[in-house]
Amino acid sequence: MQNLAIDTGMKEYLINNRAVLRFNPGDPNLYHRFFAAAPQLDTLDAELTEKLKALPAEPDPARAEQGLALLNDYDRRIKALLTEIFGAENDFDKVLEGVNLAGTGANGKRVVQNLLDALTPILQDGAAQHLQSTAAAARAEADAARAARGEV
Repeated sequence: MQNLAIDTGMKEYLINNRAVLRFNPGDPNLYHRFFAAAPQLDTLDAELTEKLKALPAEPDPARAEQGLALLNDYDRRIKALLTEIFGAENDFDKVLEGVNLAGTGANGKRVVQNLLDALTPILQDGAAQHLQSTAAAARAEADAARAARGEV
């Protein structure tokens, strides 16, 4: 069998010095999926907040169990969405070492927000590089066409 190596622009990012996240930061489809998911993420956050508020106020084992179930469901749904965005080869449960995305980091933000904050500039830079290379290629093509026509 012949091997065909294709440069797909994939890069690897070591998360918290433990697990690897693989994706092409210059892939316009990934960029689009990532930023198009923002409303879904907002909806899931709002749903979780409302459902947690609706739990009985008095602390009891049933309330705690219901709250944990809501947090686990949120985590599962967000990780499924992230898998849709970044591809099935990226297991966000492994990447984040089983940490629930509804959990709070040391900075007071939800873990999901910390993850999104870390990924956003990488994807924005990748999209900018893609646009620059596309524009440069278009300029080169236009210059070559003018040269072929004898225009200077």
